[in-house]
Amino acid sequence: MEEEKVILVNEKDEQIGLMPKMEAHEKALLHRAFSVFVFNAKNELMIQQRAMHKYHSPGLWTNTCCSHQREGESNIAAGMRRLQEEMGFTTALKETISFIYKAPFDNGLTEHEFDHILIGYYDADPYINPDEVAAWKWMSLEDLKKDMNDHPEVYTAWFKIIFDKFYAHISSYENQSL
Repeated sequence: MEEEKVILVNEKDEQIGLMPKMEAHEKALLHRAFSVFVFNAKNELMIQQRAMHKYHSPGLWTNTCCSHQREGESNIAAGMRRLQEEMGFTTALKETISFIYKAPFDNGLTEHEFDHILIGYYDADPYINPDEVAAWKWMSLEDLKKDMNDHPEVYTAWFKIIFDKFYAHISSYENQSL
């Protein structure tokens, strides 16, 4: 099976090429990505613990799901595809903000992403894919903020960056209708 490719972009999010995912992470090249945040009616965020065999950040807690768009795929379509693949459900998503971040990992790989933040709402349990997700839970943003401050080592680098930078913005979307 051919390795998944990521969409290389410039700082305006304009596509400049395609590259195998691992190579882009080895070379720390800027590529398009998305992060999904799903809330329930109690204003809690669904977070997931990454599967223990993931090539980076195994066993760490993160947002509902995240990944890379495929060539020709919209941010919303990519988010809905990945929600189904990882968490076993889909829901309507809304594009909110985007930003560039860079996070090196201990294994020599680097996430350098133009990340699009997608927000959705769902009130049932997911059907997690054990190849992708070890566990999941709902957490209020206030409890999550406190736990991240007390135990930053159990959360992914990108989730901490998004949460720190955009806490106020993300929390303003809690329990709004799409």
